[in-house]
Amino acid sequence: MSTPIQSRAILVLGAGELGMPVIRNLARLGKEHGASISVMLRSASIASDLPEKRVVVDEIRSLGVAIVSGDLVAATVDELAAMFSKYDTVIGCTGYAAGRDTPMKVARAAVKSGIPRYFPWQFGVDFDAIGRGGPQDLFDAQLDVRDYLRSQSAMDWVVISTGMFTSYLFEPEFSVIDLKGKRVNALGSRTNAVTLTTPDDIGAMTAQIVFHTPAIRNEIVYLAGDTIRYEALPAMLEEQFGSPFNFAVWDVPRLMRELADDPSNMIKKYRAAFAQGRGVSWGMEKTFNAKTGAKLESVRDWMRANLTTS
Repeated sequence: MSTPIQSRAILVLGAGELGMPVIRNLARLGKEHGASISVMLRSASIASDLPEKRVVVDEIRSLGVAIVSGDLVAATVDELAAMFSKYDTVIGCTGYAAGRDTPMKVARAAVKSGIPRYFPWQFGVDFDAIGRGGPQDLFDAQLDVRDYLRSQSAMDWVVISTGMFTSYLFEPEFSVIDLKGKRVNALGSRTNAVTLTTPDDIGAMTAQIVFHTPAIRNEIVYLAGDTIRYEALPAMLEEQFGSPFNFAVWDVPRLMRELADDPSNMIKKYRAAFAQGRGVSWGMEKTFNAKTGAKLESVRDWMRANLTTS
């Protein structure tokens, strides 16, 4: 396949925690590159009177981004392909909320639409390194999408691997960092590491990748705001809060037992998958941000900006 045209008509799927930073940065850079940006939202979201929905819709419009109505779950492959065909680049930012089967449906629609380039929802871990049959079955579905994209030559694709959203490490439900209990619970081993990037940084880097010259095609591009071992977290938290944090290891057998007792629990699936220690971290030297000299937010920077010491 020949080198694709530069992105001039871009459709973003979704406007959530990641979608909005992607949209903001595409809108900014798009002006420099003569590109038009559109976002697909469900009609209920567009018409909603809920304040949180109105804020999003109003911001999108203020950025000069067009809003198109569509539903990735309800629409057929043919219907999505017809919508996508109006663009030259489609970027998936819907996350896992759309369901296990939706990423493959969207990928098939992208190929069928005839667009030159597609960025699937693969913002996260390195599914190839993790492999199949792990505790988190959603990862197998993402590998299916990768295999499908690699098997075809009608369309270029770009996967952006970002690691975990930085804020998720501090989610009380995830329980790796227990701020109230002043405790760090390492997944798998004390020396296991995790790569973390904020949605704002992912949005900025995604826009850079979209408009990069020469065009990036058929590649996995890595990002990292930080890669940190669990054993380094207590000292960082003590520095932030001025009081000691305890440290424990939740090993793989323990986490697999907990998952076996509650096999549909999504949080327990993630904990067990991260505890394996494969595909969830990578060195800064292989990242797009390091190669381009971009400074992203580290874990320590994030803590200083977001965690109160009072």
